[in-house]
Amino acid sequence: MERKELLNEHQESIGIPLLVNAAIIGLFWVVLLALTGFYNDIFSKSRIREVFRLIPVVLVGVVLIFLALLLDDEGVTRYTEYYKTLGYYTAVQFTALFIAKAFAITSIKISIARGHIYFKAILIGSDQKALDLYEEIEQEHKNQGIRFVGYMHVNEGNHDLWKDKLRHIGPYVHIGKLIRIAKINHVIIAIEPSEHAKVTDLMSRLEGLDVKVSIIPDVYQLLLGSVKVTQAFGLPFIEISQDLIPLWQKALKRAIDIVASIVVLVIGFPFLGVVALITKYTSHGPVFFSQERIGRGAIPFKIYKFRSMYIDSEKHGPALASAKDSRITPWGKFMRKSRLDEFPQFYNVLIGDMSLVGPRPERQFFIDQIMLKAPYYRHLHRVRPGITSLGQVKFGYAENVDQMVKRLKHDILYIENMSLAMDFKIMWYTIFTIIKGKGK
Repeated sequence: MERKELLNEHQESIGIPLLVNAAIIGLFWVVLLALTGFYNDIFSKSRIREVFRLIPVVLVGVVLIFLALLLDDEGVTRYTEYYKTLGYYTAVQFTALFIAKAFAITSIKISIARGHIYFKAILIGSDQKALDLYEEIEQEHKNQGIRFVGYMHVNEGNHDLWKDKLRHIGPYVHIGKLIRIAKINHVIIAIEPSEHAKVTDLMSRLEGLDVKVSIIPDVYQLLLGSVKVTQAFGLPFIEISQDLIPLWQKALKRAIDIVASIVVLVIGFPFLGVVALITKYTSHGPVFFSQERIGRGAIPFKIYKFRSMYIDSEKHGPALASAKDSRITPWGKFMRKSRLDEFPQFYNVLIGDMSLVGPRPERQFFIDQIMLKAPYYRHLHRVRPGITSLGQVKFGYAENVDQMVKRLKHDILYIENMSLAMDFKIMWYTIFTIIKGKGK
């Protein structure tokens, strides 16, 4: 009764119709759960593990809702009822979410067991080890929904072992093309310890592809404790995560990109107009320079800059800029030192081609040369390229392919340690570099 009176006291103070209020709370939960990965990869989740994952999410969500909507405590003396209501709502919200998630997971598992849902998989590996795994899956783990399309080898072994078992497609070097054509969902790697060196090349060929990757560990890896299974009686896969940062950080990073781009382009418009006029009247040619670069997922896009070179500067073929490059105009030298020529790229950031921070995008002409020396360059295509990068602030501009390869280690280090904190540090060092005029 007291709780009813308490809510009646605050019915007018809330000031929002009940249905609108409910819709806002519902939308809040959808966003919160999405940012915490509640809807991700539901096909391989465990109901028991979801209980422990839900507890902190529900607690955070309930506290935020009460702070935002219910804690208008003017004139209220019965705080005990607040705490009771908070407890009841927490229990109800947790129970409702768990029942919904458990029902969804159970329904999917039943559909997988009946063959209504399945995942097209390709098996890559050494003949005998891959064959042993294939037979184990076919005999004991069919209810996991793995449906093999074929087998690809990493060595020139005895492929006759696969007769009447699984179609032998060929060497693994064609894996990228096969995934796109056959719409593969899952790549399973089973190779001998002596062939682990090939994993690096194989993983580089899988970079940027929307596919789940699993590796069968050897005994040494099992002893090290590096193998974690998502189901108690599942296969001991090492799952190769394609998620470089948590979903909430990814969403916030993109939001920062959009807001920062709008602020720079709108507030800085008069200043950028002055830069454009100087560019136009100090040398013959257009104000802006556009060029095809390779972005996330190895997808080409047009990058925009203020023109800093004379027109027809690459009439003899693509060439990287150098410290004493005669192709650069006098005004262009100043723009490159102060990074003013990069400002139009905020438009690329706004439309989603680039990010504020990420590896610098290169042309396919130079990527082909880099790949001959460093096949792992494909790793950079997992993320959006950026206006600035760790490679830029630690190494600077590269004048040749060898320097581009040396700079590559910094960009890979960034990708493997991506975080918003890292982005802010790189942006700070970039500002410091601009102030000191270290560009070229």
